[in-house]
Amino acid sequence: MRGRFGSYGVIVTGGARGIGEAIARRFAAEGAAVLIADRDAAGAEATAASIRAGGGSAEACACDVADTASVDAAVARAVDAFGTLDVLVNNAYRCAEDKGRFAAEDDEEWRLDLDVTLVGAMRCTRAALPHLAAAPGRRGAVVNIGSVNGIASFGNHSYSAAKAGLMSLTRTLAVQAAPSGVRVNLVAPGTIRTPAWDGREAALETAAALYPLGRVGEPADIAGAVTFLASADAAWITGVTLPVDGGILISNPGFSAAMDAVPGSAAQG
Repeated sequence: MRGRFGSYGVIVTGGARGIGEAIARRFAAEGAAVLIADRDAAGAEATAASIRAGGGSAEACACDVADTASVDAAVARAVDAFGTLDVLVNNAYRCAEDKGRFAAEDDEEWRLDLDVTLVGAMRCTRAALPHLAAAPGRRGAVVNIGSVNGIASFGNHSYSAAKAGLMSLTRTLAVQAAPSGVRVNLVAPGTIRTPAWDGREAALETAAALYPLGRVGEPADIAGAVTFLASADAAWITGVTLPVDGGILISNPGFSAAMDAVPGSAAQG
């Protein structure tokens, strides 16, 4: 299968479902050989098998990004299977339940969120970087999956802090990796319709009304942004955070609604 990623080897962490699955499918549809690395080994294999059934190239690998040996094995598996590693997508994350009150925050939940979401991305990038630097044509790329939570207040303190840290890592690593030709960028999604929202459709409907574009995002929206940043079309882009958020970061629906309720306030700044 040919396409703009026709000879690329790609790793997608947390690729068994949701955003990660959509990213893996998009890369495969555009010709890449994709390793789906996920703690859910059965889910990863099911997604890989589905991609292969559709004519794409995909392998599955059980991988816990909180474990260095597991990460190193996944990277070695990709290089062995594909002969090259050109793109790493750090999508795996952990998000503790929002406690509501900051005083109720739990040390262990913070440790786990940071270890998976932020340090996990570090482990994967550290293992992949030498191979990305060796990719032909200086095409190596890391695309991190952040969140609008890392930019503004949307709750979930530990998850938000981890995603903000990932934005910082994106910038600092982009500078260090640039001489080797490896680009490092981040996509910051808003609310995305994934299996994590199963059973909470009413919450998604409420969220959709707050977005200027009138809907929540779909995994395909994120996959499109990720493949752009990994492609030659973005060859002169590194160290950036790209919000893919339906406009939520440029809006203030609560303020607007409150002001609209006050007669004569609409034209005031």
